[in-house]
Amino acid sequence: MKKPLKVALIVVGSLLAIPVLGLGTTSIVNVVASNAEMADLKPYGQLVSVDGKNMNVVLRGDGTETVVLLPGFATAAPALDFEPLIARLEEDYRVIAVEPFGYGLSDVVGTPRTTENIVAEVHAALAALDVDRYVLMGHSIAGIYAVDYIESFPDEVSGFVGIDSSVPGQPETDEVLPIADLKAMKDLGLMRLLESGSPGEYDGLSDYGDEARKQLLALTNRNAYNADIASEATHIPVNFADATDRTFPADLPVLLFVLDDPADQGWVQLHADQVAALSNAEMVLLTGQHYLHRTQSKAIADTFTEFMSEKLLVGAPAS
Repeated sequence: MKKPLKVALIVVGSLLAIPVLGLGTTSIVNVVASNAEMADLKPYGQLVSVDGKNMNVVLRGDGTETVVLLPGFATAAPALDFEPLIARLEEDYRVIAVEPFGYGLSDVVGTPRTTENIVAEVHAALAALDVDRYVLMGHSIAGIYAVDYIESFPDEVSGFVGIDSSVPGQPETDEVLPIADLKAMKDLGLMRLLESGSPGEYDGLSDYGDEARKQLLALTNRNAYNADIASEATHIPVNFADATDRTFPADLPVLLFVLDDPADQGWVQLHADQVAALSNAEMVLLTGQHYLHRTQSKAIADTFTEFMSEKLLVGAPAS
């Protein structure tokens, strides 16, 4: 999660420029389009019961070692978003992509999206699958949740891999996103109108086919600013504050893939400092965008396999 408030404010400002007289039309179009998208939506993964609610997970591969994928904030359909990386990892590992409540095809539960609740729910889903030893691999804000997760379940997590992951103490995490305004604009159909005139975030990415992009767009339109995403957004300042001065166990194998952005070397330095405080960690710089797994899945999978084999954490894949 990088500079969420700045991005959100740009969106709000753009939408406010749309004439008010067209709101009735955009609202109707949004409802009709949303209903059509949901009718065409194809289920994927399997549902796991957590506290009486359904959490969607995708299991792929039959390797003896397990990798658990956790999404960044507001990734509408995590399992579909992680698809290029899952396809690479499943050749050698069992891969479990978890869609927390409010994400993907999981239920919206309406309970506070504190780090404590999110961690407990993800763990309950894995326990229901009888998974008790794994590497956590998380994107963006999952880096904050992972610190708490590993403290809570140290005997289960054999390593952490961050995909441009958030770092305790990073700046600009005390700002509150204008979720109420953004949700109102979504309900009025203004988000859909804005998106229709802009390139889709998966356009031009060769690892996502037409059907995948269609599914991702449908779930983006459905899940944007739902009650759980809204709650998580409002809890971002306190969740980051709770992680202040906390880190991973010093000897835990940690591999951080970090966006090499010449315009934001402070972001790189945050991760370099995190690695320097650990005895069994490495940082790898990759070019691309914040969602590194969308274009750098091969580099991530190959480097992960080499790193974990060297650390004697998981055995080298069978040839």
